[in-house]
Amino acid sequence: MRNCVHLITYANRLGGDRLEDLQRLLDGPLKGVFGGVHVLPFFYPIDGADAGFDPIDHSTIDPQVGTWDDIAAMSDNLDMTADLIVNHISSKSRQFQDFLMHGGQSLYSGMFLTFASVFPDGATEAQLLRIYRPRPGLPFTTISLSNGEKSILWTTFTNEQIDLNVQHPQGNAYWKSILQTFQEHGITTIRLDAVGYAIKKPGTSCFMIAETFEFINEITQYARSLGLEVLVEIHAHYRKQIEIARQVDRVYDFALPPLILHAIFNRTARHLKAWLAISPRNAVTVLDTHDGIGVIDIGPAADASGSELPGLIPSDELDLLVETIHEKSGGQSRHATGHAASNLDIYQINCTYYDALGRNDRDYLIARAIQFFAPGIPQMYYVGLLAGTNDMALLEKTKIGRDINRHYYSWDEVHESLARTVVKDMLKLIRFRSEHPAFQGTFSLLTCDDSLLITRWDYGATWAQLKVDFSQSTLEVLYVENAVEQRLDFKLTDI
Repeated sequence: MRNCVHLITYANRLGGDRLEDLQRLLDGPLKGVFGGVHVLPFFYPIDGADAGFDPIDHSTIDPQVGTWDDIAAMSDNLDMTADLIVNHISSKSRQFQDFLMHGGQSLYSGMFLTFASVFPDGATEAQLLRIYRPRPGLPFTTISLSNGEKSILWTTFTNEQIDLNVQHPQGNAYWKSILQTFQEHGITTIRLDAVGYAIKKPGTSCFMIAETFEFINEITQYARSLGLEVLVEIHAHYRKQIEIARQVDRVYDFALPPLILHAIFNRTARHLKAWLAISPRNAVTVLDTHDGIGVIDIGPAADASGSELPGLIPSDELDLLVETIHEKSGGQSRHATGHAASNLDIYQINCTYYDALGRNDRDYLIARAIQFFAPGIPQMYYVGLLAGTNDMALLEKTKIGRDINRHYYSWDEVHESLARTVVKDMLKLIRFRSEHPAFQGTFSLLTCDDSLLITRWDYGATWAQLKVDFSQSTLEVLYVENAVEQRLDFKLTDI
């Protein structure tokens, strides 16, 4: 991935409902702002049970949004990232429909993960209770084949998303064929979606076990043989993130977003600085994504023996952080999270980052500055780019909590948002992060009082430095250009 700021967006929610509309924005008002784009699942269909994350055909672009030619054209000037949804496939896929029709005689019979294939001798209550799942209940769905036989399938997320047996020759050939399609059409980076759940083994949590790491390595090696980089998406304890980072090209820094919120709310950078001192340097940094704001990433977790591993912040402070987000958002995040929404996510708060900060422009710009100065490559979610607010109308329509942060922006809405002062200042920060040579160098964290955060990048004779005073809610960006120290000025006052 090019070391600059990347955009992450849906194909049909930023400026129009087609890829050509997105291209028009990138060639127009956003020209030169981003060096790469991650287009969230654009496969057929984009409007299924999980907003494209339940592909019927993972190798075909939904004609509602465009064609592979659109992706190839975009890749002429931008690094392109796409999702490999490795854990599951839609129940409407031709492969699964063939399995329903022909059962064990189907060409794809070994492609789908059944209860019996994981537990051939049956499972004990203890084994079943040990399975980790991001939602309540057990990950199984009973289906009936056309001949009347029944089968219990593994369905980690919904009963319309059938888990794949990725270690079976048919499952192996499936994900390899998708990577080949990506490589042929200009994709340069793949994100492994939900890969942490891909390997199931009796007597384990079936999440990020040793065999999962082996599988991630297998995909990574094959992807690299095609000239593709690998970005892994895992919400887990911070030690697990550090471990994963050693094995892949890129890993998300999901601990950063809640730690920045904690620092702003509590006016102390103590926990944030502790993380920045050890965080993976090959990270992709985000504040918001198409999912919620993760909290599991900074909380405690149980190790393999069942002992508790401490989190990056104490549990009582984590509870307070969640409640503060609910308060800052006027209760909207509470309405979209947990039992209040149809999708019960146990590891995230559903809210735009701008609303999580109480729509405070100054604090929002501070948060973005910290992200851009943190180790890694920054990725900007399209709603965050426009300092977007919670879409309560879409939430009410779909009852899906994460839709609160998945607004459909018309062309006019985009232009109205780009005219806002906070967005203009953010675009200035984005260009600075992408263009200043210091960020090609070395990151350092300067020693200072916990009410302050001072981060610096050095590359030869050039440098750039961020100073945030949490006690006063102020930021200062200094840098060297042509051997002269300068300050980056913003339109927002009192920052």
